[in-house]
Amino acid sequence: MIPVTALLQAGGQPGGPGLGVFALQIGAFIAIFWFLLIRPQRKEQQKHREMIKALTKGDEVITNGGIVGKIMKAEERRLTIRTGGVDVVVDRGRVAQKLSPESDDE
Repeated sequence: MIPVTALLQAGGQPGGPGLGVFALQIGAFIAIFWFLLIRPQRKEQQKHREMIKALTKGDEVITNGGIVGKIMKAEERRLTIRTGGVDVVVDRGRVAQKLSPESDDE
């Protein structure tokens, strides 16, 4: 059996360089995770928030529930949407997307 002091003198700390490489790999994994998943999702959320703030009377929208209609009244927290001759009041945050005029041609 080789004494521990002989190992330390001959090769330095056992596992020392491996810990630095492991920390570098974890750091690289976190950076890749950030740039591929978290950052694009945050940009998309910010874009959606800006779209919701910019909604005005006359815009055509689709809600998260699938209701397609035209905004008749826009308040700070709520929108009144006319769909099929019926007015529906929805929370502004439940709008999934704004329809562009070009999408009606499809």
